[in-house]
Amino acid sequence: MFDPRIEKHLITDQGERVVDEVRKHWAASVSAALELFAGFLVLLTSSVQSPLWWVPAVLGTVIVVHAVWRLFEQHTDRFVVTNMRVFRVHGILSQRIATMPLTRILDISVHKPVIGRIFGYGHFVFESAAQEQGLRHIRYVGDPDGRGLTIQRVIQQAGLRGAAGRPDFTGAPLIPVAQPEPAASVIAVAAPAESHSTAPVPVARTTAPPSGWDWLADAQRREDERLAQLRGEPTPSASPAPAFDPDRTNTAPIDLPR
Repeated sequence: MFDPRIEKHLITDQGERVVDEVRKHWAASVSAALELFAGFLVLLTSSVQSPLWWVPAVLGTVIVVHAVWRLFEQHTDRFVVTNMRVFRVHGILSQRIATMPLTRILDISVHKPVIGRIFGYGHFVFESAAQEQGLRHIRYVGDPDGRGLTIQRVIQQAGLRGAAGRPDFTGAPLIPVAQPEPAASVIAVAAPAESHSTAPVPVARTTAPPSGWDWLADAQRREDERLAQLRGEPTPSASPAPAFDPDRTNTAPIDLPR
């Protein structure tokens, strides 16, 4: 009855495990302990010989029972941080459970009063998208700085669970996951439509590069054809030579033997 039994609330088939189980700081039980001490004092007064001895006896019993109830209530109030969520279990006869996924935690505020800084406790205030009141205020948390950093690490780990090489909140590096190489993107660019007609593109011919003396051979051939016409001789059939183009003449200096 007085054991919250945290293990039965874990989703073990999904790999959920407890990262931190936060119990109430002993400062939360100071007022209940003082109340218990006062109840015993009232019970002692009932031992005095008096016709109304039963009044302090009943009153002291009620105070003691209430103080013991408060002590057990503080003992069964647990705040648990797992690798998937945070949840709180509290209650003695009727148990209440409030849970919230790590990805829905927006902000965590830590309030440390003066006495809390002296004795080492603080209060957590969770801001979430759902604003669940059962998990909004977690009071009397021991070592608030260390536990706050632990919760932040777990939240970051939950948000970057698929990243490779990220260190776990326990300090052990994760196994790097092989990422597929991105495929090369091919962008097809449509050719612009031609709005006007263009001149025909000349067909490239594979001919030998002209030399600097081609013009002399053409001139000799034409001279032979003129002489053949004057003599009345048939003109030798030959493929017409291309017209002389002075721009194609090699104007490089001729290296003459000395």
